[in-house]
Amino acid sequence: MFDLSGRVAVITGGESGIGLAISRTLAKSGAKVVIGGILADEGANVAESLRADGGDVYFVKTDVRVEEQVDNLVDEAVKRFGRLDIMINNAGVFDGFANILDTTTALWDQIVDINLKGCFFGCKSALKRMLAQGGGGRIINTSSVGGLRGAADGASYTAAKFGVVGLTRQLACDYSEQGITVNAVCPGSIQTDVRKNSGTILGADAVPMDRGVGADPDAWKRMIPARRRGLPQEVADVAVFLVSDAASYVTGQAIAVDGGWTAT
Repeated sequence: MFDLSGRVAVITGGESGIGLAISRTLAKSGAKVVIGGILADEGANVAESLRADGGDVYFVKTDVRVEEQVDNLVDEAVKRFGRLDIMINNAGVFDGFANILDTTTALWDQIVDINLKGCFFGCKSALKRMLAQGGGGRIINTSSVGGLRGAADGASYTAAKFGVVGLTRQLACDYSEQGITVNAVCPGSIQTDVRKNSGTILGADAVPMDRGVGADPDAWKRMIPARRRGLPQEVADVAVFLVSDAASYVTGQAIAVDGGWTAT
């Protein structure tokens, strides 16, 4: 575990799945954590649970599709703790492996707005604060194996997650001189409730979520050299390494956490 004592971290989508594992690991590493998420009950319960375990953790209901709400989330962290050191743009939804002909304009807009535009809002808001502090900081964006290769997800999800990787690399080039590192983690098939939560968040725009690697009990045996699905904690460990001092010279990278899937 890395020592993040005194660091202030904001994470979107930190109330479930991979985000929950990252929130928990940040808190255990000593960071002060503000979680922003759209699942209000889950977020409030997570923050309360982590505080009961000794963490300094708070929840702010946030819809990352709305720039003002993302700005408010970051503002709340700065007001409460005085600064911002870490921004993790993790909020995301799944498109159910919908091909382009099955992708309505409404579904496309929802997936891109949450997965890519929400990441843009988070990066922009965080960078304003980090630069105002004199530079320095860590930004992590959650992309996907679907942001590194085709045939891993649906059309809108793949386009959005490739966009996250491109945004990450551009920001790393723009702000490394100011001591701000920007990296992406790219999870493969991870054991989470992303399908269920995506259906809830997308509502009427959702498509059936029963396709793809995670829905096929044998697909990972054929596609993933590790012959198993990953755990949220395994992604969290990489993310927390990237925000630690140990990764001070790592920036602009899109790191797959996929059991070797992208090596095939």
